[in-house]
Amino acid sequence: MKYGHLILEKKEYVFLKRVLNLSGYSRDKETRTSLQKLSNELVDAEIIDHELMPSDVIRFNSMVTVAQGDWQKTIKVVIPQNKDLSQNKISILTPMGSALFGYAIGDTITWEFPNGTKELKIINVEQEYNYRGLDIVI
Repeated sequence: MKYGHLILEKKEYVFLKRVLNLSGYSRDKETRTSLQKLSNELVDAEIIDHELMPSDVIRFNSMVTVAQGDWQKTIKVVIPQNKDLSQNKISILTPMGSALFGYAIGDTITWEFPNGTKELKIINVEQEYNYRGLDIVI
C-alpha cells in the first residue's frame, strides 16, 4: 500500500460506518465477506480532514481505473443510492467498491473473479468533490 493503510476523509468515514452497520445483514455471502474485510481494514485506517486528503486516494465519487494484464476498466465509486451499472457507477457496498475504497494510485488489490483470484493495479484516480449525497445522511 502506498500509504501503509487506508486513508479516509472524516465525513466519508462516518457515513461509511453507518452504511456498513446497516448493510451487515446482506443475504449475499460475497457482499458480506467484502464488507467484513472493509470493516476490518477501517480499524487501522487514517481518518483525516478534507483539506488534507491526498488527491490520489479512492473515495466517494472517485473515477478509478484498474488494470490486470491487458484488461482495464474505469468505474466510479458511489454511495448506494447513486449506483448505476450502465454508467459504470458502483456502490461502496459492492465487493469491487469496498475493495477499492481508501486505496491509492499504484496500490494493488486482490479481487475474486469467477475464474479465480487476480490482482488489480490501481492506475488512475480522478476526484469529483460532490457531497450532496452525503450531507443528507450525516
